[in-house]
Amino acid sequence: MSWEPVGFMFFSTIETLALYYLIMSLFRFKWRWYIWQALFVILLNNLQSYLLRNELGMSNVAPLLLILIFIFFFNAVVRMPLVLSVIATISGYAMFAVIQTIIVILFFGSISSINSVMEGYFLQLMTAVVVFVAFSYFYRKGKGFTFDLNKLRFKLEDILLAVLIVCFVIGVSVLLYFNDTLLNVVIFLVMSVFLLYYSNRKEREDA
Repeated sequence: MSWEPVGFMFFSTIETLALYYLIMSLFRFKWRWYIWQALFVILLNNLQSYLLRNELGMSNVAPLLLILIFIFFFNAVVRMPLVLSVIATISGYAMFAVIQTIIVILFFGSISSINSVMEGYFLQLMTAVVVFVAFSYFYRKGKGFTFDLNKLRFKLEDILLAVLIVCFVIGVSVLLYFNDTLLNVVIFLVMSVFLLYYSNRKEREDA
């Protein structure tokens, strides 16, 4: 019996839970209220991710599905308005990717230098540890974004933002295909800064 599926599911679940925690903490939602629903969705997502990566050879599609699943989850379960669920998911994913890419550079030099399954597990675990430690600290300090949810409605700028995000999602697939570490950092960092600026402006408008 191969333990690879078990290892993949375990470490991917820890990694994706860290992403969920990052997003919920960044936008100051009660992450504990939805943890069991999130865990169920994450396990299903990781199962389809394993099939896409190992059975169908479509690893660059898996992150796109994760983004879409999280947008739906935050909208349907956490009851975020659609525009906020999109902003939260994309900005959180971009920040998560920056953190993980920095860890890759510090420990391995580049993604192509990760040559074993155990090194991949180490990367997932280290990313989760950094995210949990950093964002639990920020949350306790009261950092993050809060909105008057009833005021969040689609406007022209929100439609333009949605178009930009679609381009970003497509870009993620391209970046993962070419596997350029430095380019990953630059693109994800720029997207993080833009969406956090947009979130900050929205928060001030709702105040």
